[in-house]
Amino acid sequence: MFTGIIEELGKIKGIQTEGTNRHFEIESAISSELKIDQSIAHDGVCLTVTKVNKDIHWVTAIDETLQKSTLGNLTQGSEVNLERCMLNNGRFDGHIVQGHVDQVATCASIKEEEGSWLFDFEYDSETGNVTVEKGSITINGISLTCFNSKKDGFTVAIIPYTYENTSIKNLKVGNQVNLEFDVVGKYVKRLMNL
Repeated sequence: MFTGIIEELGKIKGIQTEGTNRHFEIESAISSELKIDQSIAHDGVCLTVTKVNKDIHWVTAIDETLQKSTLGNLTQGSEVNLERCMLNNGRFDGHIVQGHVDQVATCASIKEEEGSWLFDFEYDSETGNVTVEKGSITINGISLTCFNSKKDGFTVAIIPYTYENTSIKNLKVGNQVNLEFDVVGKYVKRLMNL
């Protein structure tokens, strides 16, 4: 389980395709602290560490993951948001994040607001996912609060710290992002539809 509080930015150093799998070589300040078999979220996608060598770690994404997330769009030099699993004796600073991407969304607009930024996102509501006003949403692994919630879109406000310390600063209008909708909301929606 994760909280959506990004620990570090990682940089893609290499990508290798093997069958339908893709192996990512990632350099980061926390890579040397990782262990083989450890789960770590990469832009909100929970992946298993397969190898560690000093400040580089490797993970593998299967075809299912590549099809349902933006990981297939990564190239050498891309930055990814990294978060290790939550410690069971730590503070719960974000919200419950599973590291299971529900779908992708498209950045529809970016507006600077004198020190902060407003990002609008659009997604295909036919998948059944929903946001609620002032509810939690995870964008590329970042725990955020959405507002202007509507059937197929929402807005988030980004403070300077988040902007500078995550890959959200690299987003441009038209780029896709990974979305994980609030787990409590997903269960409530499913119960309401039974």
